[in-house]
Amino acid sequence: MRKQTDTREKLLCTAMSLIWQSNYTSVGVNEICKQAGVTKGSFYHYFDTKADLYYAAVQHAWENTKQELELVFNSGLAPLEQLESLVGMILNHAQVKEGDCSAASNQKVVGCPVFTSGGQCGCDEEKISQVAQEMTEHKIAYDVRLIQNLKDAGLLNGDPDPLQLGRLMYQYVQGLLIYGRIYNDIERIKADLRDGIYRLVDLKQEYRGVAMSARAEVA
Repeated sequence: MRKQTDTREKLLCTAMSLIWQSNYTSVGVNEICKQAGVTKGSFYHYFDTKADLYYAAVQHAWENTKQELELVFNSGLAPLEQLESLVGMILNHAQVKEGDCSAASNQKVVGCPVFTSGGQCGCDEEKISQVAQEMTEHKIAYDVRLIQNLKDAGLLNGDPDPLQLGRLMYQYVQGLLIYGRIYNDIERIKADLRDGIYRLVDLKQEYRGVAMSARAEVA
C-alpha cells in the first residue's frame, strides 16, 4: 500500500514534470492524477485546487535547484567557474532529457515552467503569480551573488550595480529560453547564452577565453 507521503510526492513531481513539458493552463487535474497513478480523491485529500498543487510543486522543485546552486557557490569554485557552472545548469534544465516520456515526441526545449506559468496566468491566479514572484526573487538573488563575486574579483568593467545586473541577467536568460522554445532548438540557446551573459555583465575581454577554459575544467 502506498504511503501518504509517497502519494503526495508523486503528485508534486508529476505535476511539475507535466507543466514543465507543456504549460500550466493546458495540464488538468485528471491528467496529473492519471500520470501519477493516483485517484482524484487522493488529489483532493492533499490539495484543494490545481493552483495549490502547483504552488507546492514549485516549492518542492526549488529545494532541488537550491541544492545545485548552493553547491556552485560553496564548493570553493572561483567566480569564473561559478559563472560557467550556472551556464551549464541553465542549459541542462532547459532541454528535454532522453527517455522523458512526459514530453511531446518532438519537443527538445522546455524552458522555465515558473516563468511561463506566471506570464500566462498573470494576476488572475493569485497563487501562481505569488510563487512566480517568489521564485524570481530567489533566482535573481543567486545571479546577484554571482555578479558580486565577479565584481569583487575585478573581472568586470566599470562599477556595475549587482542588484540591477542580477535582474537584467535573469530577464535575459528567461527571454532566451522562450526564444529557444519557440524554435524548439536548444542550439539557438547555446549559441547566444554564454556570449550574451558575458556582454550583459560586461566581463573583461581578457577573461572571456579564461571563462571558456573554466567551463571545460568544470565539465
